[in-house]
Amino acid sequence: MTEGNHGNAHRRQSVIMHVDMDAFFVSVEILHDPSLAGRPVIVGHDSMRSVVLSASYDCRAVGVRSAMPVSRAKQLAPHALIVEPKHWLYAEASEQVMALLREITPLVEQVSVDEAFLDVTGSMRRLGRPREIGQRIRDEIQHRLNLPSSVGIGPNKFVAKMASTHAKPNGLLEVPPRDVVAFLQKKPVRALWGVGPKTAETLERVGIKTVEDLAHTPRATLTKLLGSSGAHLHDLSWGIDHRTIQTGREEKSIGAEETFAKDVWDFDFLEAEVLKLSYKVARRLRNASLVARGVTLKLKYADFVTVSRSVTLGSASNSATVFAQAINQLLINERPKMRAVRLIGVRCDHLSDDSGERQFTFERSDSNWPAIDAVADAIAQKFSDAVPLPATLLKSPAKAQSPRLPQDPLT
Repeated sequence: MTEGNHGNAHRRQSVIMHVDMDAFFVSVEILHDPSLAGRPVIVGHDSMRSVVLSASYDCRAVGVRSAMPVSRAKQLAPHALIVEPKHWLYAEASEQVMALLREITPLVEQVSVDEAFLDVTGSMRRLGRPREIGQRIRDEIQHRLNLPSSVGIGPNKFVAKMASTHAKPNGLLEVPPRDVVAFLQKKPVRALWGVGPKTAETLERVGIKTVEDLAHTPRATLTKLLGSSGAHLHDLSWGIDHRTIQTGREEKSIGAEETFAKDVWDFDFLEAEVLKLSYKVARRLRNASLVARGVTLKLKYADFVTVSRSVTLGSASNSATVFAQAINQLLINERPKMRAVRLIGVRCDHLSDDSGERQFTFERSDSNWPAIDAVADAIAQKFSDAVPLPATLLKSPAKAQSPRLPQDPLT
């Protein structure tokens, strides 16, 4: 067995994905202002000392790059529109993307505002083969958020990252363990993660120009050339990367939000949204075997003022109906001060493990709702195309005419 094959065998059971949003700031700006679609766009402050934060792909085709001075970018793309950055928009979109990814698996490592690693090894029995999961992620991001993304799939983080880079823009590439060495070693050494211009010059000076050259250079030689990073790069050249997904935090709360395409005044419609979001959050809690003791209503008004109202439940729950009842009371309390609503959100906190057994009865009491939810979950698991919903959501005319952005369906 070759050195490279040995490294891949060590990780062959893992399936790691790297999700990278395409021209993220530009894509979000187009959502905010559709007139920008199809036009060359550079996101950055239009001043001599500013740098490019993001550029559309037609601008990149003529050499515009992130961190390039805006003055230089304007020389390369004189017809490009310079758009002032709106970081609050990017943060909001990023939160929505990451929340969507955590619906696939809790093992999500966000590495920047527009990219994350996922370990989907444990999700395949439920969601299918790696490529099917990757395509589902891309479809969901496109359908629900109207944003393009690229996904790379591999046996470890390094290979997944290389695959997503190869797949961009708006693509998907799976590199199974058996293909890792062939995929990597035909690339220039500068393509390796961690090889900057100075390191590349050092390697090329001794004739190491491709990843294959690097792979067949003795580790001792590379260590002498590059120090401790030499051995690390040698591992990467064979596709060896033992790093695991670092979520970086224990889940302290679980929530869902809905941003509307048009500001909403209709109180009945907002109550229906609370119910829909409560079902979404409750399902995530049950999937994670958690219960919540606290619930929070979030409202963002048309003037972007945000208010949050919270309440502690009498007992911990993961029932959508229990959550909706509590949060709708918060909504009623807020009604006298309410104005046009841009966004509504539901969040559950004070989480703990769900270790209680619940017995189903036909008495109409709040304690029965978790059992009813469990039956609905079992139906949804057995019949993947069927998602049991309350009749209110199935028949609501307001829902059919929802002025929400294309995101966050009840799935």
